[in-house]
Amino acid sequence: MVLNFFDQFESPILMGLPLMAVAIMLPWIFVPTPSSRWLNNRLITLQAWFFNRFSYQLLMPINPAGHKWALMLTSLMVFLFLINIFGLLPYTFTPTTQLSLNMGLAVPLWLATVLTGMRNQPTHALGHLLPEGTPVPLIPVLIIIETISLFIRPLALGVRLTANLTAGHLLIQLISTAVFVLLPLMPPVAILTASVLFLLTILEVAVAMIQAYVFVLLMSLYLQENV
Repeated sequence: MVLNFFDQFESPILMGLPLMAVAIMLPWIFVPTPSSRWLNNRLITLQAWFFNRFSYQLLMPINPAGHKWALMLTSLMVFLFLINIFGLLPYTFTPTTQLSLNMGLAVPLWLATVLTGMRNQPTHALGHLLPEGTPVPLIPVLIIIETISLFIRPLALGVRLTANLTAGHLLIQLISTAVFVLLPLMPPVAILTASVLFLLTILEVAVAMIQAYVFVLLMSLYLQENV
């Protein structure tokens, strides 16, 4: 039976029940919970320091009105980071390889930033659709182009995250299959391929972290335009 390389992206099912919710909620178990003590252990202290630095760097360019998004953006960053990293483990499922999940995250958050701008400063929000000093004959064309680019933003967020993770998983599976095939035939080539697979796995860990950060960073830039 020929293995289908895209089987790994199917939603896991056990006894007829989809396990997508389990795959989404399981990584949160590994997040340390702060205690009520005055002094915490090193892991919780390091976690709190990371959250503080990340929130500071992410929200520093944004007006104070947008700082109320700090908890949501930080939680989203941790959520994507954990799912992407745990998806690299053997016999696991990566929910962020599903475009439906990524669009479900991107569209509501993007729409919330747009509605925030339309409510707080409608003139400034609509001004992004028409650059200053545009010639009169080009005004209708530019408004259409800017409107299309505005609505493409959530699609670009979801497709970028899905495509990068899917491509990495497929490449790892292809190279690992090649290692098993070449091992009894050409051991030296198989060892060389395995070393390439090890380096690719390290690269995919970096990609998993970077893609989570890029998703949240772009969302903060959209928020910055509307607050």
